Amino acid sequence: MDARTTKDRPDGDTAQGTNEVRLVGRVSQPPEERELPSGDRVLTFRLVVDRSGDLRGSRQRVDVLDCAIWGGRVRAAARAWAAGDVVEVSGAVRRRFFRAGAAPASRYEIEVLSGRRVRRAASG
Repeated sequence: MDARTTKDRPDGDTAQGTNEVRLVGRVSQPPEERELPSGDRVLTFRLVVDRSGDLRGSRQRVDVLDCAIWGGRVRAAARAWAAGDVVEVSGAVRRRFFRAGAAPASRYEIEVLSGRRVRRAASG
């Protein structure tokens, strides 16, 4: 992923597209690490993000987004996140293909490339 924004590109070209995501939200439950049939390990969690902007016509006030961390230091740090922690993550939207039984399936998720805890969950 090219982490530079279009304004950082010398030619200013936006025709190639950009897939960059920055989210701040609340972890809904502790991250879960699992091993896939391929042997790869992934840490997954759901992030609850308040909607912003014009909400007229919608009763939906939050979005719940599936997030995945495939490796690196961020995965080690995210293991310590808890339900209710507010975190900031950045990465990209990905579509992942897999098998659900015999049927092919896919899902969209946020591939987290960096992240940090902004605030611990309130205790008590």
